Amino acid sequence: MARNKLSETKIKKLDKAGIYSDGDGLFLRVRSGGSKQWFFIYKRDGKRTELGLGGYGQGTAPVSLELAREKADGIRQRLARGQELAARPTFSAIMEDVIKVKTAAAKNDKHKAQWAMTLRKYAKALHGKAVADITRDDVVETLKPIWESKPETADRTRMRIAAVIDHAKARNLFVGDNPADWKGGLKELLPARNKLSRGHHEAVEYKAIPAVIASLREASGVSARAVEFTCLTAARSGETRFMTVDEVDLDGALWTIPAERMKAGREHRVPLCDRAVAILKARLQVITGSLVFEGESEGKPISDTGMTKALRAAGAGDATLHGFRSSFRDWAGDETHHPRDVIEAALAHIVKDKTEAAYRRKDALEKRRKLMADWATFCGTAPKK
Repeated sequence: MARNKLSETKIKKLDKAGIYSDGDGLFLRVRSGGSKQWFFIYKRDGKRTELGLGGYGQGTAPVSLELAREKADGIRQRLARGQELAARPTFSAIMEDVIKVKTAAAKNDKHKAQWAMTLRKYAKALHGKAVADITRDDVVETLKPIWESKPETADRTRMRIAAVIDHAKARNLFVGDNPADWKGGLKELLPARNKLSRGHHEAVEYKAIPAVIASLREASGVSARAVEFTCLTAARSGETRFMTVDEVDLDGALWTIPAERMKAGREHRVPLCDRAVAILKARLQVITGSLVFEGESEGKPISDTGMTKALRAAGAGDATLHGFRSSFRDWAGDETHHPRDVIEAALAHIVKDKTEAAYRRKDALEKRRKLMADWATFCGTAPKK
């Protein structure tokens, strides 16, 4: 087979997506976005193997035509001698190592499952590639199918791909800039995230909250009480579901959620309004175990599905339990004069500004108590007809 079919001049003019042969196993792949990557293909015992040789004219280590031919010659010589080419770790192999590390430190099973699912499902196009050969264009092509339809999932997938590449770099299995870093070049190739649908949880418009709460109070089930309590405290549904008796101080009207149950990994104190205290007192009279909102099975909390059904029954449409937090945030920002940092503290959000965080060392409990009392008053107002 003829060799040296390509030239630097010809390569620079290639703008149509496709695969172009230089001869005897060396190929150049041109992507629709214009990027170009070298790869070598050989067969042994009927098995086809593709080896990435790097990107043409891109990144911190671009591979010229001359260098690509030099690499190809090295591969041919080793194959001619009958030498086995050292198997290079694939993205999938490194990915599984990273999943083990990350999920070991995860706080809950749901987060563990999400970490593994996004990589195994949405990064599937990268699985069989040698991690050392993954390019920015590979990442772009992987994310394109979900970037606009599932923006939040797509960005989580991108960050987790970046974590796999960083892991490989730490083991000297990848050299160069991380191709999944947003500021490293992806922002030039994909629509800006703030221009996409953010994929936030569907929320009840805050002006409709009193009507939803009124409907919940007409229901007698434990799920309805858990949903109402979640709304009144602006908590996450999981924090409510797994709430235990020893976390509650009824005399002090305080709920202390331990760090291991919080998303941010730090203890969160929740001031309780009178209605929230009343809900807890009623629950403590009927529970048989340590869980405040226990389900039908002994030792098990009520299900997220059960709470969602109660929310739907209260006329919340497609709104989610998590959406209550958005409703609360919108109400606090639009209808009150409570300081922003107090509102954010009520949501257990971490202050990202380091200077502000240095001054905000306490959790503004008493200020938040007044905020949550105002929220409870609003939630309990007669719904508008």
